[in-house]
Amino acid sequence: MEESHKSDFRKTCIKRLKFDSRFLKYKKDKKTVKELKKLIDIYKPKNVLLYIPMDMEVDVLPLINSLRKSRISVYVPFMVNDSFKLVKYRLPLEKKRFGIKEPKNSFCFQKEIDLAIVPIVGVDKLCKRIGFGKGMYDRFFDRLNYKPTVVFTQLTLCKAKEILTNKYDIQADYIITN
Repeated sequence: MEESHKSDFRKTCIKRLKFDSRFLKYKKDKKTVKELKKLIDIYKPKNVLLYIPMDMEVDVLPLINSLRKSRISVYVPFMVNDSFKLVKYRLPLEKKRFGIKEPKNSFCFQKEIDLAIVPIVGVDKLCKRIGFGKGMYDRFFDRLNYKPTVVFTQLTLCKAKEILTNKYDIQADYIITN
């Protein structure tokens, strides 16, 4: 796998996502969140990893708020060195590295997450994740000693026709997109 192909694909997907996020985003977000709720109803997780969305990602904040009202614990990434730890979602959020919002640092999550909902820039032929190129999610999942159910989300599917990923890149159990 040549890294320049992956980088070129990533740039193309980001450009497309930025463009697509300007049209019918609210409708696409709502539809995707509805599908995520269906999966949550099926799996009945107790601990869920979600993310604080950027403009071109699916807005999962309504889902976070809904889950917090139920008995499901919501955790989000808190960047630490080359990866992240899980912290409980709580307000206020602060803008950090790469323009990503995070809650304040708190104790690291010690239990197992049952369901991980992960944003993607794209996927390759094997449906493995292409992210923003920092490898934080890949390192996080590689360091787990168990495998939660993984769901990728994206406003508009951006899929390569060839294999662009490495063996350590994460793969989803489900991809939910429009």
